[in-house]
Amino acid sequence: MNYLARLRLPRNCHPRPAPHCWRAPLLAALLGAASLAPAIQGQSEPQLPPPDTLKKLSVEELLNMVVTSVSKRPEKLLDTASAIQVITGDDIRRSGATSIPEALRLASNLEVAQIDSRQWAITSRGFNNLFADKLLVLIDGRSVYTPLYAGVYWDVQDTMLEDLDRIEVISGPGATQWGANAVNGVINITTKSAQDTQGGLLLASGGTELRDSGGFRYGGQLAPNVYFRIYGKESDRSNSFKPNGDGANDAWQTEQGGFRVDWTAADNNLLTFQGDVYDGRMSQASGLSDIRANGGNLLGRWSHELANGSDYKLQLYYDRTYRNIPGSFTQGLDTYDVDFQHHLPIGNAQDLVWGLGYRLVEDDIVNTPAEAFLPPNVGRVWLNAFAQDDITLRPDRWHLIMGSKIEHNDYTGMEFEPSVRTTWTPDRKQTVWAAVSRAVRTPSRIDIDLYSPAAPPYRIAGGPDVVSEKLLAYELGYRVQVDPQLALSISTFYNDYTDLRSLEPLSPPLPFPVVISSGLQGHSAGAELTADWRVTPAWRLRAGYTDLRTSSKPEPGTLAQSSNRSVAHDPNQQFSLHSLLDLSARWEFDADARYVGPISSQVVPGYAELNLRIGWHPTAAWEISIEGMNLVHTQHAEFNSLGSRREIPRSVYAKTTWRF
Repeated sequence: MNYLARLRLPRNCHPRPAPHCWRAPLLAALLGAASLAPAIQGQSEPQLPPPDTLKKLSVEELLNMVVTSVSKRPEKLLDTASAIQVITGDDIRRSGATSIPEALRLASNLEVAQIDSRQWAITSRGFNNLFADKLLVLIDGRSVYTPLYAGVYWDVQDTMLEDLDRIEVISGPGATQWGANAVNGVINITTKSAQDTQGGLLLASGGTELRDSGGFRYGGQLAPNVYFRIYGKESDRSNSFKPNGDGANDAWQTEQGGFRVDWTAADNNLLTFQGDVYDGRMSQASGLSDIRANGGNLLGRWSHELANGSDYKLQLYYDRTYRNIPGSFTQGLDTYDVDFQHHLPIGNAQDLVWGLGYRLVEDDIVNTPAEAFLPPNVGRVWLNAFAQDDITLRPDRWHLIMGSKIEHNDYTGMEFEPSVRTTWTPDRKQTVWAAVSRAVRTPSRIDIDLYSPAAPPYRIAGGPDVVSEKLLAYELGYRVQVDPQLALSISTFYNDYTDLRSLEPLSPPLPFPVVISSGLQGHSAGAELTADWRVTPAWRLRAGYTDLRTSSKPEPGTLAQSSNRSVAHDPNQQFSLHSLLDLSARWEFDADARYVGPISSQVVPGYAELNLRIGWHPTAAWEISIEGMNLVHTQHAEFNSLGSRREIPRSVYAKTTWRF
């Protein structure tokens, strides 16, 4: 069996006056056409093939889905020693999501809060923030975690959502496999192979918040076993709103394009070459000139499977990002990354994965009088090696997984990130797992090099003695397949943090100047519950509930003060329920409901919201849908204190997709 086969899955017009309100007649026309379709046909609906075979799988088959994010080797979802959820491409299509952050709401083990029109606070297991710095995010193996502030620019993480194969979401540390900064979780976004996206696709949508969006994709065959695709897309999004109902002047527009080539060569070799380019313009609420963001990436990957079941993978990528924020700073960032991995089964009792990595980051900053990164231009190198061994203590019953990653960075030197995990499967329907792990978040440039203002006397100064934030995590989980159509899981955790980022006054009791330091400690604890129930072959329900408690305090003997990034801006509870219903071969009706508890540190009230989608397939190649997002409230807040708060409006849009 070759490597590719082994990994393959089973087959608004707002109430206020606003521009673009001409789209309301368009929505009505589309909805009206949809309602008249059966009468026009004058006959019963033919049975059409489903857009994605995953939606017809039983829960049992979904639990046997192959995932790779937990141990960097293929394993069944049911057997993983980690809290993991998988969002499939069909889940995303039927959710009505228009961006990757919106799609991430489908993972109930994540905190996903929309801050304004383009900015998001996303993390797992606590300490959420606009600059959430404890979550590692990868797209096709390429890290999108920026070393500037140790987080993710969500407004430029994009692709054709129709090209997404799945999103694997791990809550809890993944540092042994993925390295520093995989502290509270890992999001691994995987796109489909070029072979699975043959032919053409055109899509268009328009409405209130998403004023208009369009895209195309075309896939073909260059030679025997050599497939390609190209794509392009654009979107124009409207403002969020201030609490008083005024527009927040944060509308934004993006364009993106890219390609992918997959070649299944002789001798069990798989080669992939892909790339993307993007450009974005974002309005600033301050009224200053627009933020400009652009960049691109190139990635190559070679996989080779040997006769004994082992395999090699070599991946190289280059990533360029540029961001100009008038009134703040301009950054140009170049990343060069090489990663090698070897998967080696040893007899019948051991399954070893090991690898080596190298990363070079060249970061150039143009400073402003308001703030400066000193020195403005730096080059940083990261080196790493990891090994993890899955030891079978009793066949089909008990496994022990041990490993560690060793990394060297230019800020803190050597870092060690070991973990010990175990799984016990009393029968083929149940898995009990436990883990103890250590993870670190290494310092970013904002911790070490930031000064504000740009010249003395400083109010805030970078901390030359800042060390890595450290986590010791304890986890216990249980999965059970109650019957072929119902699965339940629970994951509990306790996280102990030390050396969290802090601010320390240089001349107490005066509040300023302050130096960035590592003087806080904290913890988080909680439980994550999920249920997946296929009520009938045509109706699937997924539910999730998370209970979370977080806190932080100064370490003994320090004058540490909490910085905004070290305060836990987390709801104590959140609940979600997703319903996917096939009304007939042509019609789909889907609903996503969520409740998010209050964020006490920001005095953000709890809220409940509802998304609805109606989908119609006139033919197997054509899909039309109407989607309503955040339908409960005209506008609602999800994050930030009142002085800087923006609220998210109710929105409606129509979408049409044609495959040819």
